[in-house]
Amino acid sequence: MIRKKYIVNGRVQGVGFRPFAYRLAREHGLTGMVQNTSEGVIIEVQGAGKTLDLFARDLQTKHPPIAEIISIQDQEVKSLAGEKHFSIISSAAQDEHRVLISPDWAVCPDCTREILDPDDRRYLYPFTNCTNCGPRYTITASIPYDRKNTSMAVFDMCSTCMSEYGDPEDRRFHAQPNACPECGPVVWLTDHRGAHVFQTEDPLERSAFLLKQGRILAVKGLGGFHLACNAFDHDAVKELRRRKNRPHKPLAIMIPDLMTAEKLAKLNPLEQELMQGPIRPILTLEPNPVHALSPALSPDTNRIGIMTAYTPLHLVLFEHLKRHLSEQEIPALVMTSGNMGSEPICLGNAEAFDRLKGIADYFLLHNRDILVRCDDSVLFVNGRDEGYYRRARGFVPEPVFLNRGGASVLGAGPELKNTICLTKHDQAFVSQHIGDLKNLETYTFFRECINHLQHILRVNPRAAVCDLHPDYMSTRFARDESGLQVFALQHHFAHILAVMAENSFQGPCIGLALDGSGLGLDGTLWGGELLLVDNRDMTMKRLGHFQPVPLPGGDSAVLEPWRIAAGYLFRLGLDDLVLENKDSPAFSRDKENLRRMLERDINSPLSTGCGRLYDAVAALLGLVSSISYEGQGAIILEKIQSAQDYPFYDVPILDTEHGFILDTLVLFEQICRDKNQGIGPGVISRRFHLSLARALCAWARTAAKKTGVKTIGLSGGVMQNLTLDKLLRTGLKKSSLNVLTHKSLPPNDACISLGQAVFGQYMLES
Repeated sequence: MIRKKYIVNGRVQGVGFRPFAYRLAREHGLTGMVQNTSEGVIIEVQGAGKTLDLFARDLQTKHPPIAEIISIQDQEVKSLAGEKHFSIISSAAQDEHRVLISPDWAVCPDCTREILDPDDRRYLYPFTNCTNCGPRYTITASIPYDRKNTSMAVFDMCSTCMSEYGDPEDRRFHAQPNACPECGPVVWLTDHRGAHVFQTEDPLERSAFLLKQGRILAVKGLGGFHLACNAFDHDAVKELRRRKNRPHKPLAIMIPDLMTAEKLAKLNPLEQELMQGPIRPILTLEPNPVHALSPALSPDTNRIGIMTAYTPLHLVLFEHLKRHLSEQEIPALVMTSGNMGSEPICLGNAEAFDRLKGIADYFLLHNRDILVRCDDSVLFVNGRDEGYYRRARGFVPEPVFLNRGGASVLGAGPELKNTICLTKHDQAFVSQHIGDLKNLETYTFFRECINHLQHILRVNPRAAVCDLHPDYMSTRFARDESGLQVFALQHHFAHILAVMAENSFQGPCIGLALDGSGLGLDGTLWGGELLLVDNRDMTMKRLGHFQPVPLPGGDSAVLEPWRIAAGYLFRLGLDDLVLENKDSPAFSRDKENLRRMLERDINSPLSTGCGRLYDAVAALLGLVSSISYEGQGAIILEKIQSAQDYPFYDVPILDTEHGFILDTLVLFEQICRDKNQGIGPGVISRRFHLSLARALCAWARTAAKKTGVKTIGLSGGVMQNLTLDKLLRTGLKKSSLNVLTHKSLPPNDACISLGQAVFGQYMLES
């Protein structure tokens, strides 16, 4: 007889790990105990040595499906105990912990069956959950993950729920949000003034009826509010856009299940898996044209964002909606973030009334408090790989595991698509999508995220790392409010450090950083960069860049891409081409002022941005003159490209004293020539994509030959262009280069905070 102690770390709390260990120990005839602690799950088992070996094997291989074991430490306990059974004992909290907090999980198949079973006591109950599903991160105030530390603490369980909660053989043993219609949260429906309506009817049934009638509802969900309407009702979708002031940016839809998704879109096996798994993000899919979803859902792209119902509340709402539809009608609802413009998603009931009363006709509310805002994650599948547009629900707060440990550091992130990152030993915790730090509400959310992550991780960072740009709100926070030692890191070096960290890559790497703009070391705006980064000693060099072009009007040029096209044409001496272009009336109107700005170099900062090149081409082709959201021109440009392949444009690589310059001016000049010869935009767009990808591959090969470095890291918002992403990966691999792409984070600025944090750990160590 021997006794062993195991300390299990990873995602092992709130996932049914203790009852799993209990059942496993009983199955092997072992005595002992299991306990949640801040150190991890501690298991002590006593029995014959061979039996303990079998227990240890099964502990690794048979754990609950949403558990994730990162490490198991084991040691023999010298003295045996006299207990006769295996028991689960109460949780113990400590000042330090190495426990991974679980993300929120979609409703599981078992709970789904109960919700849809008229004979079950939880029939159509919108807060059904068990240890395999339900809210975690968004209701958790602190660790350990026990009910008293969640927003469910105010709901006393009835005797039946308490019996489930206390039975190790039950699926709901220590399911912290466990509830039923007798003792759990409730829903109600109000009008936009906050007055209760239809009090004698089921609020979810009435909500379904109102949605069918073309009304717009604010629906309180898991990590905040959605704005919902019927996705087949074109007038309702247009009205939602008008009220939300979102004229063009795509709107996501929700459907009840995978079967419905397959009627609306074409799905490959990986997309099918993601649609019915425990995360259920928004997936951008190729729609099936047979079904007449409102064309206003996604006017700028040939893909549509679809997610399946991931909470019981959504599931019940669709059950009622189906009863108001004919057999031929498909249940599909717009479910877009409950906010206005670039503000964060609404969290509480009062906040939602204040901010959404001008958008929603009715409010579907409940009384389970949301403690942490967390928007829906948005993913794409390109071939056999998945990638991120936005990382939030279902993924946060899972860490990125680093090659080495270090002091705790705060990565403050960028200005747009902000996330923050906190490191703890060898783990980097990147927050959910925060957004654009240009208004008070988002900046307040930014500070909320920093405080909450510090609290639940129980870390006190020793340093903060910010962007070079002095006017970013994240930079100002780091320097003026954090009270920490501050390091600054150039935007694009942070991009490449992030993609290296995600791939656990150590050593020198050539980085292709392709995005809109970031302040460079020389004071100009970078964005089409060829870099050399070695994360062993933080050596960072700029090996090359796109041809610099002026942005007349500065920030105004980003919103009015015809200005960027004018900057390219001015550098080429071809501005008369645009003067004759009827697709750019704004330029024709302001041509004299613009020419003076460019000639006198007034408010016309130089930019090497790859995103700015996309904007200029889109404007030249008459696709956009002004934009309503970031990347709009590039998205439309990709949408309209021809399906055929055409001859390449020439894109020279110039070997200069400033490095290898990719001559994008020559590329733009050829596009101008095709435009004036009457070549269609679809053909030009396809040639542009093919030519740019080939040139970037040649650029990387040139740097690899010069430096002897064979690893290429790809990062930046332009890498969310699926065409360029696929062409670049294929082309670089054909050149026998090792390609690093983002595995856990979006390639856009949401990854910046990770690169900053990695840099900060090194700086403190050195």
